Amino acid sequence: MSNMKKKSADYISDKLINAFLNNKIISPIPTKFSKKLENANKFRRLCESKITDQVIGFKVGGTGLPMMKKLKEKEPFYASIYKRNFLKSGKKVLINKATFGIELEVCYLIKKNFFNLKGVITKKNISRLISHIAPCIEIVGYRQRKKGIKSFGDLSSDFGANFKFLIGKKKRFKNINVKNLKTNLLNIKINHSVNGNTNTVLNSPLNSLKFALNKIKKDKINLNKNFYVFTGSTIGVVPILSKGLYTGKIEKLGSVKVFIKK
Repeated sequence: MSNMKKKSADYISDKLINAFLNNKIISPIPTKFSKKLENANKFRRLCESKITDQVIGFKVGGTGLPMMKKLKEKEPFYASIYKRNFLKSGKKVLINKATFGIELEVCYLIKKNFFNLKGVITKKNISRLISHIAPCIEIVGYRQRKKGIKSFGDLSSDFGANFKFLIGKKKRFKNINVKNLKTNLLNIKINHSVNGNTNTVLNSPLNSLKFALNKIKKDKINLNKNFYVFTGSTIGVVPILSKGLYTGKIEKLGSVKVFIKK
């Protein structure tokens, strides 16, 4: 095989997809696919176009304003989430060396009539698209031998850096105000407790949801079914210091759990 072929987007995407599907870790992909967010999003869409597993929703990443400023990014990104990576609260998750953190998020279940809606999604029309709301935990990581986050492109290009999502009990959405809600993640075994707030997610998870829905519409995606939107971490990316039970709590919404295995 020629060196040119080995460096092509098609070849690199096949390698990354294989790692994604078989829980493997590969060498870092070329930076031309990951450095700039625009290129990373294009590469991610190429990878996603080759996956046959069912899409159950989308995650929004890079929603923390301090990180956006630090990395000089202009906007967050979104990525498809697959059924294989979607679990109920309390399940066990075996992590690997490329798994770098745990997050606590607000998740929305969106009605399928969103796909028939014409025009832009705004604060005025967004509420009628929401069916349910729930707390969720995301385990984040690469499928590559790389550490740290140099750009949002690093995350977006590698399936949004999603490893697993776990969802707590869903509540029917009745204009629940998600702004300024206290959040907490706890591993009682090692007394590791991290406090957060929903305001860290683009000032409100609803802003993150609006961003995602308008991007999905712009990219002409149509799942023709209800789907989830995971809006971004309320506690930043918390390093996984130990195995065991992690419990996430979001005021008004309830709790969600994951048992980490190493």
